[in-house]
Amino acid sequence: MQSTPLDFFRDGIAQIALVVKDLDATVKQYHEKFGIGPWHFYTYGKPLVKKMTRNGEPAEYRMRVALSYLGPLRIELIEPLEGDTVYSEFVREHGYGVHHVGVLTDDMERDLERAAEMGFRMTQDGSGFGPDGDGWYAYLDTEDSIGTTVELISRPKRRKPPEKVYPPESDEKS
Repeated sequence: MQSTPLDFFRDGIAQIALVVKDLDATVKQYHEKFGIGPWHFYTYGKPLVKKMTRNGEPAEYRMRVALSYLGPLRIELIEPLEGDTVYSEFVREHGYGVHHVGVLTDDMERDLERAAEMGFRMTQDGSGFGPDGDGWYAYLDTEDSIGTTVELISRPKRRKPPEKVYPPESDEKS
């Protein structure tokens, strides 16, 4: 087992994510009550996410996500749709709420290897969702150790256009 501490948090937490029952209703609440937005919506699953695994095996699952920023912190809201996922497991065990914190990595393979050496297995991942085939997320089984799941994130250099934006851009006040 690795003795050198993992430095995943060296640049701070880049994202906090919550699993929600109704994505549209939750986004509306965040915007109306707290002024957070705009929110960009995506459906993660095939064909957007090219490669997906769950517990080390190829998997197919789908979820809707909405992304926004609160200062430099990205907020991700996730509504599970189909398949066995870390999100549906979380809802069964805890109900809806804060699911994970996300940290950025510039070398996913190295960091996954280092996490495994520390005893943290990857429970789910997905890759290839950027328009150039880049972008990779991976969840680590860290809940028993630190009270939450850690997601390693390699953001794509570019993003595909969102399915929708809330509030609609014509409704936003500058």
